[in-house]
Amino acid sequence: QLQYHAGLASGLLNQQSLKRSANQMGVSAKRRPKAQPTTLVLPPQYVDDVINRIDRMFPEMTIQLSRPNGTSAMLLVTLGKVLKVIVVMRSLFIDRTIVKGYNENVYTEDGKLDIWSKSNYQVFQKVTDHATTALLHYQLPQMPDVVVRSFMTWLRSYIKLFQAPCQRCGKFLQDGLPPTWRDFRTLEAFHDTCRQ
Repeated sequence: QLQYHAGLASGLLNQQSLKRSANQMGVSAKRRPKAQPTTLVLPPQYVDDVINRIDRMFPEMTIQLSRPNGTSAMLLVTLGKVLKVIVVMRSLFIDRTIVKGYNENVYTEDGKLDIWSKSNYQVFQKVTDHATTALLHYQLPQMPDVVVRSFMTWLRSYIKLFQAPCQRCGKFLQDGLPPTWRDFRTLEAFHDTCRQ
């Protein structure tokens, strides 16, 4: 019976030739028009208004906005006395974040925001990695103001970085670090190894 069924399956597979071959793929890919990248450029005044509204939403968070090179915005977000975050934006799209400790220097020698050097502390390096992951999670190109507000809400959950225990193991420290991961939906704190 196995030979019989194998013979039937072989016959069916041979009858239905594959619709796409390497040659056809090349031809159809050439004919297909390429999608143009759409970058939504918003007026700087609109960006400023969105940032000001977000600043008023969270009293424990202060946001300083600067435009060192024209239209791109750079934010210095200070969260209580816990941490500082440098947010590099293109219009209302967040390009990069760097998280540093509250007492760390966030400026270069010439007085500009230092967007390249990472924190001296492992805990804030971890939070920077998680913030980069959050940027990938909060993606909604049609509504960038919602993305920025969602990201800032997520960031605000770090106000208790050194006070919140892990939701999985209940401990405050694991390998010398507090729970640095924040769930994107519930904003609960987890250690890196406990979040899986």
